Amino acid sequence: MLLLPILLAASSWSRGDAQAVPVQHPAMRTSAEGGSASMACRLTKEDTVHWYKQLPGEPPKRILYVSGKKPTFDDGTDEKKYQVRKHASEPHYSLTIDYVTQRDAGTYYCAYWYFEHMSGYYYEVFGSGTKLIVSDKGNSKPENSEILQTKHKDQLLYVCLIENFYPEVIRVQWVDGADKEVTKNVVKGDVWKSTNDKYSVSTWLTLPVNMTNKNYFCKYDHESQENFKLPIQDSSKTPSQEEYCSTHSGNSTVFYKDYLMHRAAHLVYLVLLLKSSMYYVIVLFFIYRTRTPAKLPGKKT
Repeated sequence: MLLLPILLAASSWSRGDAQAVPVQHPAMRTSAEGGSASMACRLTKEDTVHWYKQLPGEPPKRILYVSGKKPTFDDGTDEKKYQVRKHASEPHYSLTIDYVTQRDAGTYYCAYWYFEHMSGYYYEVFGSGTKLIVSDKGNSKPENSEILQTKHKDQLLYVCLIENFYPEVIRVQWVDGADKEVTKNVVKGDVWKSTNDKYSVSTWLTLPVNMTNKNYFCKYDHESQENFKLPIQDSSKTPSQEEYCSTHSGNSTVFYKDYLMHRAAHLVYLVLLLKSSMYYVIVLFFIYRTRTPAKLPGKKT
């Protein structure tokens, strides 16, 4: 559950005093029992760093904090379980979990405190989190990743499709040429289970035709492949359905069946996005008529 970190971080923006959110990577770490798992946290400046562990359905619980070089543990029995390291010259921190067991599975957050002078209180800003999965399956990078496009009048819809990866946690963003995240006119789809216990995900970006001269990328971070970028291609040609199939990397025949099923959802989204409100009224009217029982002749209602 990410609700508590989101609320704590959002509270600073609501007061107009936005604080930099710690950047954590990877989004997910997989480890076999008995092994070790490491994750990193990057701040914008030197600060006291707190590490938390969150179990499903529970609030985050602090493990330790680091002020200077030596960590201070909330529970003394954790000293042999966790190791913390700091970069020699930059505010980069790493947490390593040794002798991993199923009890270590959960989401780990780094955080820092800051003091707000107006309220006189300390507030805590959480990072994005790293989910630890204890499994012997390891990880596998996406077998196929591409950007599809379709055009309607003066708008272009780009679909970033990433297929067949494991484990299921993945961060997908649209970014511009300066690597700044694009959030306007973006819809993020849910991860779905595809084939062979692997997962796929898609996300949409809608742009006016006159904005396509800018550089946009679909960027994803997965445990097996971090900071991978897919560029938007020249939009002067919109590929046909057959071209979509031929541009798939790897075994396109296998992927295409899955793609056709989810492409239908993409097209439905496009229609809903581009049609006017009058079309919604017409559709709802016909749905209402089909569900309303017809009157029988000679019967009073």
